[in-house]
Amino acid sequence: MRGRVARLVHHPLSPFKRRTLLSIVIVIIVLSVGTEGIVLLEGWSYVDAFYFISLIATTQGPARNPATDAGKLFAAIMAFISVGAVLSAAAFLFGPLVGTLLKDGFDYLEKEELRLKGRLEHKAPTSEDRVD
Repeated sequence: MRGRVARLVHHPLSPFKRRTLLSIVIVIIVLSVGTEGIVLLEGWSYVDAFYFISLIATTQGPARNPATDAGKLFAAIMAFISVGAVLSAAAFLFGPLVGTLLKDGFDYLEKEELRLKGRLEHKAPTSEDRVD
């Protein structure tokens, strides 16, 4: 038993790969639950239901509206859940990249600022440099 728990805690995937895998799994679960719910409540085909939930999850808005009150309530709840899942997945996937780009950008700006300050300090004209 102890060996199994240790393997789960010390997973061979890197933290980034784990976050990526978790993000993808969460989005797949949310889309699956949403698709199945719309199929059961509205009687739509799986393709139509998946398309509907995908449009809701990506905040593009549905192509058609559910006809039943239960379907409308389910779609509203799924809108909150699916949009949150997709945004979280995007943050997990692209957050480290954006953070690295911002850090590198600020480091570059700081170096440029120091370089320009050094240039201005060495090039500042003095009264002795005047030619009459």
